[in-house]
Amino acid sequence: SQSIVASALAKLLTVASAGRCELALEFEALHSMASGPRPQYRFIDIGANLTDPVFRGVYRGRQLHQDDFDAVLRRAAEVGVERIIVTGGSLSESKAALHLCRDQLTAGGDRQVRLTCTVGCHPTRSSEMESDPAGYLNSLRQLVEANRDLVSAVGETGLDYDREHFAPREVQMRHFRSQVSLACQLRLPLFLHCRASHAEFRAVLSEFASQLPSPPGVVHTFDGSAEDAAELLAMGFYLGLNGCSLKTADNLRVVSGLPLDRLLLETDAPWCEVKPSHAGHSHVTPSSRFESRKAERWSPGCMVKGRNEPACILQVLQVVAATLGQPAEKVASAAFANTCRLFGLAEAAAPSTVEGDN
Repeated sequence: SQSIVASALAKLLTVASAGRCELALEFEALHSMASGPRPQYRFIDIGANLTDPVFRGVYRGRQLHQDDFDAVLRRAAEVGVERIIVTGGSLSESKAALHLCRDQLTAGGDRQVRLTCTVGCHPTRSSEMESDPAGYLNSLRQLVEANRDLVSAVGETGLDYDREHFAPREVQMRHFRSQVSLACQLRLPLFLHCRASHAEFRAVLSEFASQLPSPPGVVHTFDGSAEDAAELLAMGFYLGLNGCSLKTADNLRVVSGLPLDRLLLETDAPWCEVKPSHAGHSHVTPSSRFESRKAERWSPGCMVKGRNEPACILQVLQVVAATLGQPAEKVASAAFANTCRLFGLAEAAAPSTVEGDN
């Protein structure tokens, strides 16, 4: 009504000197007063590290701004993100991810976005499995079995030969193989990581080819060659794309030849943003370039410069669609359907406490 608009405009004038971020908050409030149009696209971000302290305003152990986790989810919902799969990169991180997902169901927050998670141990952290491999693996198993309604995949697991200073390749290989076996036993898809290790990575997966669930999983942050992609696709895997998949002209050439029915979209937030230096950045439109500030100068309503967010999946879509030469609507719809097919996504069971957490 005219009175609502007049009141809102008056309020905007009173904060006009506060800066663009504060004004953005007022526009958001005005938008929420009416039932506006639904987002243009539907997204599922298949990989976001939402347990990272930066989403609570903590950077390298220092609190630089207030917790803005709910604002992060709100921005995601506004661009059409309906679900986020929170990445578990260790036993403790998987527990934290499960608590986050459960809290989102039971303790408020932006319920427009549904959270589920993965459970596993990242290759660069696989040394922590060494002291008690069987016990660690069994703890992962118990965590999955007690929280089936919230666990979408086993992982993040795989091989990373670029960072052997964190875990030697023989250690990575041993615990990659054990987690692939776990996924086969639990009949859950794999959430996979592969860096500078394609031949060995593919060899391990081939060992379990007859036992893997169908579909078997996704290689996230895919940045390999066209030949790598062809081999993984032939094994039934999906490929997850984010800013790190779209850095170079070679990356874009590989993506341009990928089949639409096997692509998933992700952010890997708070990392892997589409940076101005990336080959694909020219396809990012001004409408998806969000206002941001450095963490030390953070203000409510703004993103944090250098901290990727699930809302930035819109930028990934724009680059992938332009690279494929396909309408963004078609790519978004296909990726959404692919994700539902891979993870067998369904409504959550009745909320309960996180089990297997002792």
